[in-house]
Amino acid sequence: MQKYIKVAVFENTTEAQLVESILNEQKLPYRIRSFHDTAYDGLFQVQKGWGELFAPPESEAEILSILNSVRLNISVKYC
Repeated sequence: MQKYIKVAVFENTTEAQLVESILNEQKLPYRIRSFHDTAYDGLFQVQKGWGELFAPPESEAEILSILNSVRLNISVKYC
């Protein structure tokens, strides 16, 4: 079994969905864990961010580059 490390914390759903789509397209291994909890109606997402992204250490740099590109494009569209 491959070791995964925490690569990033997503700020919102849109960011998570876009990155997930790109990672699937490029066939990069990853895991996403949402902070949403139905018992607290997403309270932890407000405090901690939308969720976490985990990946093998050898994919970290490429995934961070993708995430930074997505964040830059999202911020440009909403400014």
